[in-house]
Amino acid sequence: MKIFLKFTLLASMVLGLPLLGVFLSGSPVKPYLTFPPKSGNVHHPTFSWIAFIFYSVLIAGILTPFVVRALKESGRKRNERQTRTFPWWGWAGLIGGFLFWLLAWTRFPWYKPFQLHTFTPLWLSYIVVMNGLSYRRSGRCLMLDRPMFFIVLFPVSAAFWWFFEYLNRFVENWSYVQVPMNGWSYFWRATVPFSTVLAAVLSAKEWIGGMAWVSDGFREWVRIEFPRPSAWACVTLGAAGLGLLGIGVWPNYLFSLLWVSPLVILLSIQVLFSEENIFSGIPRGDWRVVVSSCAAALFCGWFWEMWNYWSLAKWTYHIPFVHRFQIFEMPILGYAGYLPFGLECALIGDLLGRALNRKRSINRTLRKDGDPR
Repeated sequence: MKIFLKFTLLASMVLGLPLLGVFLSGSPVKPYLTFPPKSGNVHHPTFSWIAFIFYSVLIAGILTPFVVRALKESGRKRNERQTRTFPWWGWAGLIGGFLFWLLAWTRFPWYKPFQLHTFTPLWLSYIVVMNGLSYRRSGRCLMLDRPMFFIVLFPVSAAFWWFFEYLNRFVENWSYVQVPMNGWSYFWRATVPFSTVLAAVLSAKEWIGGMAWVSDGFREWVRIEFPRPSAWACVTLGAAGLGLLGIGVWPNYLFSLLWVSPLVILLSIQVLFSEENIFSGIPRGDWRVVVSSCAAALFCGWFWEMWNYWSLAKWTYHIPFVHRFQIFEMPILGYAGYLPFGLECALIGDLLGRALNRKRSINRTLRKDGDPR
């Protein structure tokens, strides 16, 4: 029941508040409800050095302590032994990844009917390789140890990313090129690659989280406690709601809240329900989940942007004020958006894992009690 209430509240705020903002700004709502989405509702301002410097200082100020800590810990000598060899299926994923990378970046005439569909097999290969790397280190990996969770990640991921596609209608920070926008066929063409997002980030998170600089370096670090967490949760929930409302009114100034507000909403709801969350370790100085989640999304982001660059079906960016110094298609400051996105992926993964564990626990109880259901 709780999980239903959480996602009902989240969906209501994410879907409704930006539309309300558009309505309050006096703009027509109908263009934001068309499907497939059409761009042109937002006119982006040109580059601003003031905005670029402001965001650069803000991002650097947040990241510097983490980078210094990571460099310090990675410089320590540790005896890290791999428990197993790289599995055969990991090699298959690696070979498949190189093959589909080649097909994505070339234009062989015989492959033309499939040229628009290289994203999914490329990322499935990536997911397999990430699991292979985790298995090589510890003999465990997400794909083999939690198969039901791993499989369910794919449909959940598709729904998860469609929320961001919806929010992007209000800020138009990215758009797709060479992607047929033909009614509901577009929905199915897009849903399949969207389904790989969570498995990619969470598989990378498991691998990165097992690295010594994360597992040892951020196990005991800075302790931060918030008194009266429920009061803080109410304040941040309200602020996140206002942020979603605001992107419908001032999309060029509040575009970054597309990545931050959904995260804050879910975390605030968890705190109000007195539940453990991905930030629960911070009062104890345990930053491992936070660091590994952010690092995993940034790591995946590098490959997303690189493989996108020479693909036929691709996306391009339109970031207001800071669209300069691009690495592949992404402006350099845009990579900061992967950090809160990684936390959102970890949060959704955590909620999904708890839901599945609760269902298994209920089923075991019913079987023990002799209930035929």
